[in-house]
This record gives sequence, structure tokens and C-alpha cells, in this order.
Amino acid sequence: MKKGKRRHKLWIGMAAAVVLLNAAAWNSTAFCDAYIAWIFPVWVNTYGRITGLFPFSVGEWMIVAGLVLLGCAFVLAPAAALAVCIPLPAFRRIRGKCLGMVKGFYVFFIWTLLIVCLVMTLNCFILYHASTFSEKYFGERGSEAEGTYTANELILLYNEIAEKCNTLSRQVERDEQGRIVYPGGLLENGEIGTMEEKAIEIMKQLGETYPQLDGYYPSPKPLFFSDFICQQYMQGYYFPFSMEANYNDVMYILNKPACMCHELAHLRGYIYEDEANFISYLACIQSDDIYFQYSGYLSVLPYVSNDIYALQETKSSAEWDVYPIRLYEQVYEDDVFVTQEEWDRINGKAIFDTETVDQVSDAFVDTTLRVNRVEDGMVSYSRVVKLLLQYQRIQAGQEEGSGW
Repeated sequence: MKKGKRRHKLWIGMAAAVVLLNAAAWNSTAFCDAYIAWIFPVWVNTYGRITGLFPFSVGEWMIVAGLVLLGCAFVLAPAAALAVCIPLPAFRRIRGKCLGMVKGFYVFFIWTLLIVCLVMTLNCFILYHASTFSEKYFGERGSEAEGTYTANELILLYNEIAEKCNTLSRQVERDEQGRIVYPGGLLENGEIGTMEEKAIEIMKQLGETYPQLDGYYPSPKPLFFSDFICQQYMQGYYFPFSMEANYNDVMYILNKPACMCHELAHLRGYIYEDEANFISYLACIQSDDIYFQYSGYLSVLPYVSNDIYALQETKSSAEWDVYPIRLYEQVYEDDVFVTQEEWDRINGKAIFDTETVDQVSDAFVDTTLRVNRVEDGMVSYSRVVKLLLQYQRIQAGQEEGSGW
């Protein structure tokens, strides 16, 4: 009896901690900033190192275990009720044992649920209410660079990205079929490292400019269920409950460098997708690896291109001083999520229809973002264009010696 009361008090305490932490996060940016600066890195350096010892994605299998646990919870409740209601003498002998096992299961289930809520609060929900990347590092320069951007600024940004893509598309190594082959990245110690090692290195290098990005990074991990992730049209996931950066191992290779850096950015406290996109872009284009550079430019090209298309529908080209340059055909071929061969293989053995999986995934991600005060949901990914334009203005101001 005493054990049960003590357990209930612990449950109430954990639930109260979750509520209070979320309330503090929603009402105090300073609290969130301090948490990210001093507490959040502790989880990455401890728990992240432990899960990093495993060569596979721990979080991915945690999700599988969670789904099994949830399924059992739904099945056992009516089964237990049925056992209580059946008056047959044969069932009376085992009824007590069965109910004891069911009770034990639900005690475990409640513990698991509370721990998940607490971990998600500490490693995800609080991060949504901290200062943004631009507020933290652009400061007054960022405020001055905000506002309405002209058509010419957008086109100049597009042209810079497009020109880099055109150039890099002819420099990367390819196989006989024209597909990109990554030979490994040259690390600072002079050795040839893996793509994962290179991603960690360039993120640490970016941390020299933006200190919050400095620190320990666990190695990005490929997802075992990458085929299913393809059906969601997702490149990767940050798992707060395992402190892991995960990437889709089936998608076209050129997506992987930027994706790895994007997911690693989440591990430094930048949970917003547009900020992770921007950080990934900066890390990639400032690296000495042409594959990462190409991946970085390609990762933002669709977002900027979409804004160019929208611009063409609202403003006459007669008002422009500059015009978008043409992309090489090779860039269009490289800008692919999954090759057609892989799509044929995935759809040929898929249990669920890809369109249905994509719709459910989009609805889930969109709802999750909106619940965490990201009012435009999945559209927030495209806000990276605003950050790119803001950064472009700041860079231009620095070059002109304007005092920015």
C-alpha cells in the first residue's frame, strides 16, 4: 500500500514538472535561452554519447517498441474487463494472476508515458520558445536587414545559388551512369573520413562563428526503415528521446550532406526547421568539400525557386533590373529526392500506399509544429528564404562598410 502511494506521488510530481516546465517555456524566452545554454548540452554530452555507442538508430527502435506498447495497452484493457465479467469457475483460478499482470503492465505504461512527456519537454518543447538564430547572432544588424525584400534582391540570391549549382555540378565525381559518387571527405587531421565525420567537422567549424553550434555531436545514423521514410517524403529526423540525428539512407546521395547538418543543428538547440535549413546551408557552403557545398546550395534552391515563381505571378518582369539565370540540365537531374529505380522498388513492396503515408505524415508534422506555436506549420520550412535574404543584406552591408 505504501509502495503504491509513493508511486502515485512520483507520478504526480513528474506530471507537475512537465506542466511547470512547459508553462515556464511558453512565458519566458530568457528561461529557454538559459536552459539551452547550460542544461540542454548536458543531455547531448551524456545521453547522446550513450546512444551514440550503438551503430543503429536507437530512437527508431524506441518508436517501434512504443507502438507495440501502445497496441498492448489497447488490447489488454478490454481483455481484462472481459476476464472480470466471465463468471465461469475455470477462469476464477487464473483471474487473479491475469489481473495482477495487467495491473503491472499499466503501471509500466504510465511510467513510460510520463518519462516520454518529460523527455520530450526537455529535449524538444522548450526549444521552440527560445530566441531565434537571427535574434541571437544578427542582433541589430538583423533588425535593420529585416523588412520587405525587393524582387531584385530575391533574383540576385537565386542567381548566386543557381550559378554555384551550375559550377559544382561539373566538378563532382560521377559513375558511368552519371550519378554522384562520394569518395570521402578530407578531414582536418589529413585523413579521409566518412560523410558523417565530415558533417560533424564542418558543424564544429561553424561553431567557431556561432558558439551555440560548438560542442559534441553524435554521429548521424541511417534509418533502418528508410523505405517507409521515403514514403513520407522525409529526409531525416531528430529523435529527442534518443538524442540522435537520423537520415534517410535510400534518398539520393546529394541530399545526405545537408540533411545530416540539418539534423545535427537540432542537437544544438535549433528546433525550428527554417533555422536548421539555414544553419545546414551555411555549414555546407563554407566547407572545403565540394559535395557538401553542392548539397548545401541544392537544399535551398527549391525554396528560392518557388519564391521566384510566385514573384513572376505577381510582378511584371519589366520592373526587374536583373533576371534569373538558367540552370544546367544536370542540376535538374541532381535535384531529386529518390531515384526512379528506388521508387519502383519501394512502391513494389510497400504495405501502405505512398500517397496515404505522405498525407498522414504531413498532417502529423504540421499539427506538431502548430501545437508548438509554429503557426504556419510545414510551410515554415520555406521561411529559410527570409533568413537567406537577411543574411545577404548583412553581408552586403559589411562589404560596403556600412557599420553593420
